[in-house]
Amino acid sequence: KGFLRFTKIGGVRPQTLMGGRVQFADGLTGTIYAEKLETWSKLHPIDKHYIDVGGTSRKDCPIEVGTTADFIGPFIAQGTRRIAKSMDDRIGCVVAIEALKNLKHTPHDLYFVFSVQEEVGTRGAQAAANMLQPDVGAPIMSVELGAGPAIKVKDAGMIAHSGLVRQMRARAEELEIPYQLEVLEGGSTDARSMQIAGPGSAAGCLSIPCRYVHSPSEIVDIRDVENSVRLLVSLISQPIGL
Repeated sequence: KGFLRFTKIGGVRPQTLMGGRVQFADGLTGTIYAEKLETWSKLHPIDKHYIDVGGTSRKDCPIEVGTTADFIGPFIAQGTRRIAKSMDDRIGCVVAIEALKNLKHTPHDLYFVFSVQEEVGTRGAQAAANMLQPDVGAPIMSVELGAGPAIKVKDAGMIAHSGLVRQMRARAEELEIPYQLEVLEGGSTDARSMQIAGPGSAAGCLSIPCRYVHSPSEIVDIRDVENSVRLLVSLISQPIGL
């Protein structure tokens, strides 16, 4: 019928897909829908979904096997909330860039790395860490929306350096920044690769609260973003004694 079957890259959740729209690199758009199951109360797995790009048969379908597509949708500013696709982890890039703009001095040799493929094995961070061999590594990631930036304690792939956790907490308290302590039972971040790449490094993680991650409409609060910038600038502008 000209519909496209697809697989996911990263942690896309099937329950967020129905009726969503995607766009291919050539500008062509498609609508996601799913086969009719015995009951609509059942969760449709990824392999029961398809993308409708207007084709009527296999022959006239304009998309080749292996072509990638992204969610599309408007950016919305609503009060202190910002809504868009791919906030996880573009908002981490925003925090890093704003920290660079606000940083006046530092006793460290700093490397800001904008890495790829975190969702499929933290591959970009591992390559960068092998090349740079940092003493301390701290990725900027996303967690559930809540009361301030989150300081990671552990996740399924790494245990944060306790000294780095203590310093991040101390800096937050000095600046009166509300923060959360994060313990993540499933999944991991680029900190895992930083911790074990090359000779290894002391690794921690600053997480920015984000609601509805891995969906077409992710939400952040600008106050959490601004506080994450303040905390990061404070951390890297002073000596880190571990």
